[in-house]
Amino acid sequence: MNSEKYSKELEIAVKAVHLACLLCQRVQERLLTKSSEQVQSKDDNSPVTVADWSVQATVSWVLSEAFGRENVFIVAEEDVQVLSKTDSLSLLEAVVKTVNECLDEAPCFGLTPPSMPLSTSEVLEAISRCNSTGGQKGRFWVLDPVDGTLGFVRGDQYAVALALIEDGEPVLGVLGCPNYPMKKEWLNYQNGYREILSRLTSESKEESWDKGCVIYAKRGSGRAWMQPLVRKGKKFVWPNSARQIKVSTIDNPALATFCEPVEKANTSHSFTAGLAHSVGLRNQPLRVYSMVKYAAIARGDAEIMMKFARAGYKEKIWDHAAGVVIIQEAGGVVTDAGGHPLCFSKGMFLEGLDRGIIVCSGAKLHEKIIKAVDASWNSSSL
Repeated sequence: MNSEKYSKELEIAVKAVHLACLLCQRVQERLLTKSSEQVQSKDDNSPVTVADWSVQATVSWVLSEAFGRENVFIVAEEDVQVLSKTDSLSLLEAVVKTVNECLDEAPCFGLTPPSMPLSTSEVLEAISRCNSTGGQKGRFWVLDPVDGTLGFVRGDQYAVALALIEDGEPVLGVLGCPNYPMKKEWLNYQNGYREILSRLTSESKEESWDKGCVIYAKRGSGRAWMQPLVRKGKKFVWPNSARQIKVSTIDNPALATFCEPVEKANTSHSFTAGLAHSVGLRNQPLRVYSMVKYAAIARGDAEIMMKFARAGYKEKIWDHAAGVVIIQEAGGVVTDAGGHPLCFSKGMFLEGLDRGIIVCSGAKLHEKIIKAVDASWNSSSL
């Protein structure tokens, strides 16, 4: 892998996401153990925590140090407007502290930490550098610092998603899934219950796959990889204990598992239920927060994802770019509901999307879902 194109970019991206996952685990633990002021409300009323800004600052800093600030352009979800308000001083202080705590761990990942703690202005600058608007030409990174923030504040599933796009095409993707359980059926359980099960059934003391994972792939390699999150105090050696992953070989709808978003605001559960019935899907849907749905299919824990947003909702590129690369290299298929590839070259949104997004482990299932959408769409209320 080291001699292939984008090898350095992939290595740095994986290390940055690992670092970000450790940061998120610490912040989530604090959120769950005490009443915290570190949760704010964004303009769209979704919760946002100190983790969002801290991850964005950390990843921005790591990428800029590795490739030079003048060469790094990032499309990301957060800006500094909230942090810059006079009544957000305590939140800003928490972000700066969290970023510096995280960067102290950089040597464990073979990364050089800053020579001295980053100042408040340096942290704000790192966040502000993520102001690219994307487009058809050139190279830019796409970052969702905490995808599935609602799952994050509830102690459930979330993901750190980082992708590199070149001339409008995603060329590498990295997904950090800190709460991804060992067994797929545990995805249905609350996080606390999963931790109890994990402690009772863990077989390996050397490798802990119950503490989350990072999944990644490069376009054209035909391979996707997964590795466990590094335990605190351990050193990350690239490519560490990476295992190749592949999508499921199940192509019988009656045996397939399909994922959909938890929140009804993000998709129509009634429409996907109707589609599932018409295609012959018999298993209960696996409702999972965030891009962990992409990870579930790439790992072979599910076969189908369907997302049909309500009228007026626009899909953002940071919610899909990393997942698309990983699914395709793991052997799966990702298109819109018309069978067209997703377009990442029109800015921050997936413009021209035909009805919804279909992700499948194989071509046969994908074809059946597409046909079912065509047959059912006109009678839907979407």
